[in-house]
Amino acid sequence: MTMAAAMKSRTAEAPARSNASRIAHVDIVTDLGAAETAWRAFEEPGHLFTPYQRFDLLSPWQRLVGEREGARPFVVIGRDAEHRPLLLLPLSLRQGHGVRTACFMGGKHTTFNMGLWDVECAAQTASADLEALLAPLREHIDVLALTQQPLRWHNQQNPFALLPRQSAINGCPQLVMEPGGPPASRISNSFRRRLKSKEKKLQALPGYRYHLATTDADVTRLLDWFFRVKPARMAEQKLPNVFAEPGVEQFVRSACLAPRGEGRVIDIHALECDDEVIAIFAGVADGERFSMMFNTYTMSEHARYSPGLILMRYIIDRYGERGYRSLDLGIGSGDYKRMFCKDNEEIFDSFVPLTSRGKLAAMAMSSLSHGKRLVKQNQMLFDLARRLRQAFG
Repeated sequence: MTMAAAMKSRTAEAPARSNASRIAHVDIVTDLGAAETAWRAFEEPGHLFTPYQRFDLLSPWQRLVGEREGARPFVVIGRDAEHRPLLLLPLSLRQGHGVRTACFMGGKHTTFNMGLWDVECAAQTASADLEALLAPLREHIDVLALTQQPLRWHNQQNPFALLPRQSAINGCPQLVMEPGGPPASRISNSFRRRLKSKEKKLQALPGYRYHLATTDADVTRLLDWFFRVKPARMAEQKLPNVFAEPGVEQFVRSACLAPRGEGRVIDIHALECDDEVIAIFAGVADGERFSMMFNTYTMSEHARYSPGLILMRYIIDRYGERGYRSLDLGIGSGDYKRMFCKDNEEIFDSFVPLTSRGKLAAMAMSSLSHGKRLVKQNQMLFDLARRLRQAFG
């Protein structure tokens, strides 16, 4: 805490000279506990943020996963001349190859990364504000690697879109919903009929049901099943199991059990019968948007009736009926995502050098990201790269 306080007083002077900026003071907090009260205040109404940046999601990630990866908390709070908090950046700091890199907390587990902003401040932020915000960070950071940021959130521009940026490696398929619209506006009647006929087979199972897990016992039982089945599914697809990495299971369990209003910080939707769990989808919700984080489905013969697609229909209708405006199934363009999500969410990356040492690192990161994106876009190259990796990996 003393370190956080010391850093805070040193950095408060720097941006005060910039008369054009709304941001007059910048606090740097390197202790999660010391940041908690201010952070939770940013989750109250009147603020712009994605549900991936909630304290109860990122603090267990930082504690259980980030720390093991050598990432230290680096929470930046910008305030006006009256010390009113205007924004909070939930960053973590890593050191490697002599370069200090700050990234958004959450690693591979957050679909979208963004600061938490006072709504009014977000709407009025100009380049001078961002300069005032970043100036005091130069002492501690060489390069900001801010990836997977939405260009807009809840119809408001992300203020960091003013920084130098490039399209992210992967896009994010999105379903835009008309609040109170008819079911066919979300999923076509012909697709619904196809899913209904597949579901008939499952409906014959004793105790067949769709539900949102509400009790701790349900959440724990469904996660126990997920952590048994997911490794088998990943192995089957020859994919690395990110859920087996140190601390990840404890982080996921912590966020799924953390209460949030009537739900959880990560909500788990399930299709089950009396004998088995058939499929689950887990994601984050905020009253306007549902965003999927992870999913899997049964290894039994019931898998052939597309339980994942059936569960997706239930989830889309649930949120559609509650007036939600959009839904996504995560970054990347899997075939099943395109069945539901016809629109594209614009996602960008920013690699911002803060020191001369950071310039080279930012260029390297930007080029690598751009190269990966080109490869992804060119399916032939992508398939060739995959075959070569299998041959020589």
